[in-house]
Amino acid sequence: MKTIKKTLAVVLCALMVVTCFAGCSSSEGTDTETAKVKVIDVELTSEEYAFGVDKDQADLLESVNEFIAEIQSNGKFDEICNNYFGDGTPVAVTSAEEDSSKDQLLVATNAAFEPFEYTQGDSYYGIDMEIASLLAESLGKELVIKNMDFDSVCLSVGQHKADIAMAGLTVKAEREEYVTFSTSYYSASQKLIVPADNTEFDDCQTADDVVAILNTKTSDDKIGVQNGTTGQFYVEGDADWEFDGLPATCVGYKNGSLAVQDLVNGNLTYVIIDSAPADCITEAINAVA
Repeated sequence: MKTIKKTLAVVLCALMVVTCFAGCSSSEGTDTETAKVKVIDVELTSEEYAFGVDKDQADLLESVNEFIAEIQSNGKFDEICNNYFGDGTPVAVTSAEEDSSKDQLLVATNAAFEPFEYTQGDSYYGIDMEIASLLAESLGKELVIKNMDFDSVCLSVGQHKADIAMAGLTVKAEREEYVTFSTSYYSASQKLIVPADNTEFDDCQTADDVVAILNTKTSDDKIGVQNGTTGQFYVEGDADWEFDGLPATCVGYKNGSLAVQDLVNGNLTYVIIDSAPADCITEAINAVA
């Protein structure tokens, strides 16, 4: 499993450098003179994504873990990732209406986290959403997607309002109060987004290099994050994660796009969010004239 994951990580990194992906437009050809923001290409954290299963549904957890192993071994997970990081085409996923009389899989998500979950019209797209569709099919259930704020996703599963949380969830001890995590399916990290003309971090090679500069900031500086995510824990500090926190003021948003837009508007100093959404959001904002 770890070997598959490492191989996939290398492939995905290469694909992100040399190709465009449908969910996020390629930065190739972007006019650097008109770019508004940029991602500092240094990983600040190392974390694992997993799905959060209802603690009272042991059979579902077992099925989910078996399903993850299956799609990672048969190439289906790579194929889904290629739809967003390579030359594949994202697949639209539809949600049924919740109906207690039917055999349904209720999935809690926050569909503002491209390329893992997002919406276009009435359809859902993203790595997690395509996995959810296949999972429901394998279980012989009808898929119901329940879209909500990110910091409500695990809580809704804990309250038995959903069966499983699929929302780019980082495995974290405090979330285990509400859910039981599946085996990990994706390795992720946090990255820093800055105004395009910022040169402070140009010579940074490691996370320590970036943090050394961030630690020179004061509470007058503001760092935008998505509420309830690792970015928030990183900026504010978190003992479980052994994050020391930063001296800048943490400003929370419902999603990363709002944070980056506020950076463009001059209301923030930086933004820290997950690396894949960071790429998607900056490319989208830079593409707007």
